[in-house]
Amino acid sequence: MKLKVEMPLIKNLSVNHYLIKAKHGVFKRKEVKDWQDELGWKVKPAHIEDWKRPLKVTCDLVQNDNRTRDLSNFSKVILDALQEVSTVNDSEMRWHDGVIFKGFVPRLIITIEEE
Repeated sequence: MKLKVEMPLIKNLSVNHYLIKAKHGVFKRKEVKDWQDELGWKVKPAHIEDWKRPLKVTCDLVQNDNRTRDLSNFSKVILDALQEVSTVNDSEMRWHDGVIFKGFVPRLIITIEEE
């Protein structure tokens, strides 16, 4: 089984920026939580919890600038979103950095498949 999902590239999606440290604790940024919810709704109909594990999760990036980005920095946010929408623990997922393309509309292309 294989599922490919396209998601917008938003600010603060990196593991380095998705949390806010406040006086009363550490909180996930609202735009990141909303992004994770959107990813969850796109993945949920595929019922990845029924797929053979471990799951291979690959992330490709389409960007419209020349910034250097580390795709691994997106792994925490993406794997946490997948875990929230299914019963698959993120320890049963294998992250793979994909490729970075140049394009007009910045986005992440997330591919989930049985390994």
